[in-house]
Amino acid sequence: MKHAETETRLSGQSPPEPPRVDITLNVNGTSYALRVDARVTLLDALRDHLGLTGAKKGCDQGACGACTVMVDGKRVVSCLGLAAQYQGREITTIEGLSADGELHPMQAAFAKHDAFQCGYCTPGQIMSAVCLIKEGRAETDEDIREFMSGNICRCGAYPNIRAAIREVAGEG
Repeated sequence: MKHAETETRLSGQSPPEPPRVDITLNVNGTSYALRVDARVTLLDALRDHLGLTGAKKGCDQGACGACTVMVDGKRVVSCLGLAAQYQGREITTIEGLSADGELHPMQAAFAKHDAFQCGYCTPGQIMSAVCLIKEGRAETDEDIREFMSGNICRCGAYPNIRAAIREVAGEG
């Protein structure tokens, strides 16, 4: 049995173009019309097509949380979903979290508590932490540890991350 791509290469023909789709993404309060490969993930659309590089590409398997963004107020690992799936939904990235040049309280708490070392996971941690509080799951350290477990910090800044979350959760 011959593989179609191999057969195409051997015949000197170019491989077929990947299917493209027209989508509109609502990101940080702005609508963006895009024409993308139908297989493009939300993460790659944000980073490569919109230049919003706050969400990081970590594992590309949904296991590390570095790419966490908010969709309709809920946390989503953006590497797992196709961009076309998020058409018409409200997407918030770390770049859209602050308002009028003021840090979001969670961003300020992360800075105050030194809740980062290398900083690679920080945008995903902050986005997840904001949602955690909205979900009402930041009552105890155990709750925070459990419900933030999808966000990995390879540097081990977990005690400081929990302190930042506790501070913001305590402010109500």
